[in-house]
Amino acid sequence: MAVCVGSDSPDDVAGTLASIDTESGANLLALAEASPVLLIFLRHFGCSSCRQAISDVADLQGELDRRGVRPVFVHLGTPERAKPFFDYYGIGDVERVSDPNATVYRHPVFQLSRINPWRTLFQPAVWMGWLKGALFKHGIGAIKEDGYQMQGIFFLKGAKIVRRFRYKTIADEPDYLKLAA
Repeated sequence: MAVCVGSDSPDDVAGTLASIDTESGANLLALAEASPVLLIFLRHFGCSSCRQAISDVADLQGELDRRGVRPVFVHLGTPERAKPFFDYYGIGDVERVSDPNATVYRHPVFQLSRINPWRTLFQPAVWMGWLKGALFKHGIGAIKEDGYQMQGIFFLKGAKIVRRFRYKTIADEPDYLKLAA
């Protein structure tokens, strides 16, 4: 797992977070100043590993609550498209950022890469991830958002990125609790 300690300028991070509002209208900087935030970027809702990420965070919700960590998801769909997926996993009230144009994904503070989705299909790690259960447990659906966009996770405390994880393949399995330590 590639976990890096952030070294971004607090002014750059603060300005970026202040410019991002969640679907509920909350400001991301205000949320991160109120409590640590685990900011989880998803690819598309047809992606079984993205559904796995929602499920994993839902399963960890109790521990994240005990640690005072608020999960916030960034997705490429509309709020209407996203809601059923989060409701299905029992975290329909989690803060979310709808970013259909991937503006937040591409922002220099986050710099999440893009790769050809067909290229990912031929990576052994992806097949192993599917065989371990992601595909069977969470299914796969049509790509309605940007299938090229990669995922990432950022642990925020105020205007500081404490830790980050950028996916190298869609089958990477981040340790959410280690990131949120």
